[in-house]
Amino acid sequence: MVVVRLEFFQQNKDSWNAGAYQAWVNRFGNPTEAAIKIKEDPAGRIGNALEYMNDVTGKKIANLLGSNGNKAVALALLGADVTVVDFSSENKKYALELAKASEVQIQYVLSDVLKLPADIISNGFEIVFMEHGILHYFLDLKPLFHVVQALLLPGSRLILQDFHPVTTKLISSRGTTANIRKHKVTGDYFDFSLVEKQVSFSKFLPEDNNESIQKVRLRNWTLGEIITSVASQGLYIRVFEELPNLSSGVFDKGIPKTFTLVADKI
Repeated sequence: MVVVRLEFFQQNKDSWNAGAYQAWVNRFGNPTEAAIKIKEDPAGRIGNALEYMNDVTGKKIANLLGSNGNKAVALALLGADVTVVDFSSENKKYALELAKASEVQIQYVLSDVLKLPADIISNGFEIVFMEHGILHYFLDLKPLFHVVQALLLPGSRLILQDFHPVTTKLISSRGTTANIRKHKVTGDYFDFSLVEKQVSFSKFLPEDNNESIQKVRLRNWTLGEIITSVASQGLYIRVFEELPNLSSGVFDKGIPKTFTLVADKI
């Protein structure tokens, strides 16, 4: 199992260090351009997760797998003390340049989340924030939420937003007609095998670049597995909210797209 995890981790790490910086430039603009947009509405960049954070001024927030730093910088602009943990040096480069252009400071720890340095673990965070495309990079969720529990101070909070298993494991969607997507049940909700896919940022790179980028391997989880893994680590689940797809003016009525889980360390 150790060998499998190391191979799994290394493949995904390699993929995220092969073009991510340029992808974010293509997607958001260079860090100076991106900073202008974030500074216009940092709260809007965080979205409904901010409702569960209350006033973040002065709060220590750990943003696990914080990627390009968009959310971390937005939180810093709102007054939070933010530490990002991620395994991609290209993500780190973009995030630190974004923070500098936004005139805020963030700490960026380049690390496997499951092997965080002791001084980070003991730092005493008031919020652990994880959002969208996180859980499928772990072969076992219990060690992940054990780390989350260790990072949090008593009375502090995990806020997790990710893609709903119905869309990642069961339904495939394509195209739009009059703002309605076409859906088909093509998957097996109880298939626990690893899947190999293009790394998510590849859609922001020219197609001829994609062939040179190694694919990522993912483990898609069921809702039951996610909720049980959080609860098993002594985290008290306060909220579990399922949300439809409201992006780009498209409303997929009746189809859950994402979820928000809020859990407190008692």
